[in-house]
Amino acid sequence: MGIYEELQARGLIAQVTNEPEIREMVNNGKAKFYIGFDCTADSLTAGHFMALTLMKRLQMAGNQPVALIGGGTTMIGDPSGRTDMRKMLTKQDIDHNAECFKRQMERFIDFGEGKAIMVNNADWLLNLNYIELLRDVGACFSVNNMLRAKCYEQRMEKGLSFLEFNYMIMQSYDFYYLFQNYGCNMQFGGDDQWSNMLGGTELIRRKLGKDAHAMTITLLTDSQGNKMGKTAGNAVWLDPNKTSPFDFYQYWRNVGDQDVMKCIRMLTFLPLEQIDEMDKWEGSELNRAKEVLAFELTKLVHGEEEARKAEAAAKALFAQGGSDENMPTTELTEAQLTDGKIAILDLMLACGLVPSKGEGRRLVQQGGVMVDDEKIDSIDASFTAEQLKAGLKIRKGKKVFHKAILK
Repeated sequence: MGIYEELQARGLIAQVTNEPEIREMVNNGKAKFYIGFDCTADSLTAGHFMALTLMKRLQMAGNQPVALIGGGTTMIGDPSGRTDMRKMLTKQDIDHNAECFKRQMERFIDFGEGKAIMVNNADWLLNLNYIELLRDVGACFSVNNMLRAKCYEQRMEKGLSFLEFNYMIMQSYDFYYLFQNYGCNMQFGGDDQWSNMLGGTELIRRKLGKDAHAMTITLLTDSQGNKMGKTAGNAVWLDPNKTSPFDFYQYWRNVGDQDVMKCIRMLTFLPLEQIDEMDKWEGSELNRAKEVLAFELTKLVHGEEEARKAEAAAKALFAQGGSDENMPTTELTEAQLTDGKIAILDLMLACGLVPSKGEGRRLVQQGGVMVDDEKIDSIDASFTAEQLKAGLKIRKGKKVFHKAILK
């Protein structure tokens, strides 16, 4: 089985421009492909998992990845799948985020000599002359076709800014530039990027008279069709300082029964034969499958030692008198207390358990919060400095645990 057939068997391929040619290229290690990552935050998220693991799989099969950091396109903002305009970042923010991305990608991809390369589109996009770009590239794009593109669909009702309207042209220019200067013959990306990617292949065809290829990967969604990679409205980050290895483990440990085998097939590097056997698991065996998923993905992102710690901590929490040694912990300071106390809503917010006090209030009122094994019935509940010095165990819902201590 070639790598293309394996990607098909894992359910990863959504759309391709020329299947026979793409199959031949990737199966024979002839693809020099790129995937773009806009630097909208200082960490990659679980939502980037599909792209990162795809790059790793293809590199293992002898193909060469080009990781494109979107230092230039981030200054515009991708409207795909958005109902609002993205926050505009400063160049300093974008440069910082790009450095963070590089460090995290190195866990997945080998950037050694002759291996993968990393480039930043700020190096060519920020130096473009507007009039020259309009004449040279703009003439190749039909506004009628652009407005029909899926990536703009959700924005048309509320209003699409001219800034964002240019995103497709910038992404297409990236492919054109990488094709000429780096020999990139293929672009991969999420299925919501299809229109932008076709813009690139068409630009190369019209300007250079040559064929370039595009392939989209299936978006990771749960059984309700919602994008996976978020919890309580917050992203699941790959940076351990933003989402601890334990919380990362717990996110995947808590996926739905209907989703666990799909996630194992699409995201892990377990052999397909083993996954086919696991497909037969039912009932309580699905809990074991979730543990396998959580361990494999935590190992991939944070290393085997952290994965084992997270696994042990999760099991200990559900065992009578289990240890809280590896439980995610927030250290509070006296400055966060008012008259020597902290209110439950402030405590949950400080620990990152809720995105807002409103969400915390709703959880408390629904009986979904416990502190030191006692249910919190009132949003007016508070805790003293003495209690915090001893350490408070907070439980949100059935499966999210956190410890708060006072320095």
